[in-house]
Amino acid sequence: MVAGKWFYPATTNASYRFLTSGRRPVTLIITLILAGVLWLTHTRNVVSGRSYYDLVVNGVLSPTSTSVAITDHPPNYDWLRQWERELPQHNLSLPAPEGKTGRYVKFSSQTQMLGWNNVFGVVLMDAHLAHESGRAYVFQDYIWEPAHYPWTKKDEYEWPPRTPLSALLAGPAAGGLWEPDDGTPRSVSSEWFDVVCPRSERRFIPTSEVKQRVGWSEGDVIFDKWVSVLREAPESCIEVTTSSDDSFPQVFDLWLWGNTRLLSMWERFSSSAVSRLVATSPIVKSGVDRNEYLFLPKGPRPLYPASHNPYERMLAMHLRRGDYEGACKHFSLYSSTFYGWNQLEFLPDRFTVPPGEYGPERDAVYMSRCLPTFEDVIKKVRLAREEYLQGTGRTLDVMYLLTNEKGQWLEELREALRVEGWSTVRTSRDLTWDSAEQKDLSMAVDMDIARQAAVFVGNGWSSFSSNIVHRRLVDGKKPMSTRFF
Repeated sequence: MVAGKWFYPATTNASYRFLTSGRRPVTLIITLILAGVLWLTHTRNVVSGRSYYDLVVNGVLSPTSTSVAITDHPPNYDWLRQWERELPQHNLSLPAPEGKTGRYVKFSSQTQMLGWNNVFGVVLMDAHLAHESGRAYVFQDYIWEPAHYPWTKKDEYEWPPRTPLSALLAGPAAGGLWEPDDGTPRSVSSEWFDVVCPRSERRFIPTSEVKQRVGWSEGDVIFDKWVSVLREAPESCIEVTTSSDDSFPQVFDLWLWGNTRLLSMWERFSSSAVSRLVATSPIVKSGVDRNEYLFLPKGPRPLYPASHNPYERMLAMHLRRGDYEGACKHFSLYSSTFYGWNQLEFLPDRFTVPPGEYGPERDAVYMSRCLPTFEDVIKKVRLAREEYLQGTGRTLDVMYLLTNEKGQWLEELREALRVEGWSTVRTSRDLTWDSAEQKDLSMAVDMDIARQAAVFVGNGWSSFSSNIVHRRLVDGKKPMSTRFF
């Protein structure tokens, strides 16, 4: 077994060599029977409980091998839920600030039924708030908008499906350890919160109770006010709930994420333990590893220094299309700025809202940046590669398109990129999966590929791009390597 990877044969002819090694037939038969028994046992158990991880990464244990057939229904994650139940912090006997007398906060106000990237940013920010407040963050299952699942609704399984947070990410926000000198209580599951904090013992705080006091303040002011409320509350168990009169009832809502007021939180958030310790989950990593071969360069010998690591030769580009035309016009109508961390002032390709009234001229500006044409894409690719080469002297010859586009437009773009000198051009639709779990987490696999790419070109109004920007900057990627249309 190779640590951190799901099992694959060491070589394609390993079985052939074994069969032709000259061993006696009896030995061969016994060996095959024993191997079959072990394989069946392992496949049935998939990855059970504690064996989900076999190397400690950020305090949580990296994945064992598995063999799972892809099915036409969503995974139930029973094995991973059992692993979550067995987290050591799920113990009433632990001393404060954990156990029965610990301090906890659950954000029931958290975004649900939206894309993972709308949720991911909020999860990290809420976990950061819980940490700074000295309380255990309560992590919850992720539930997508039902229409977007790659599964067909059937009566034989739960609908909509629920994905454990620890399938999507690793680190303290999903139950992992804080740093050795950090005494903050570890995050617990929503299921355990119901045990240690029965409803009769909770204090419920509607988000409006605090939001009415802070109004449209800068993000750091809003954050500090919530820290004060949660720190000073004497109750062990707090649940932050939605308010019926608020269309965006999150603690850190869309009005903040879509405004430059958010940026005052960047320095603290980007250097926080939550940001530094968030990691790729074992299942997501297995999906990335499964598809790494797709990105191996296939062109001629490069003219400039080139890495053997395909990600160090990659330009990853987020091309949101199809259903996005209406969204782009909406952004134009309401003079929307970039979203989230895409607004950071030190990043290149910043966006300034055009002056004047709404009209065709403003639409044209927004559409060129939000829904780029074929020509816009080629122009941006040329510029990004030229400036990267000037700054680093390194080769970029692998292109990955993170896109929901399909059909003739995409195929024509592939060919045009090859003409431009991109010897390897892959898209989200080229990825394949070994398991239903990997398929379920495809959006997180896409994100992790873009996180590792030498250059990323994002969509400034996208939460997906914003989360990639956050991960890249925390990883230490230079700002110039992150671009926008």
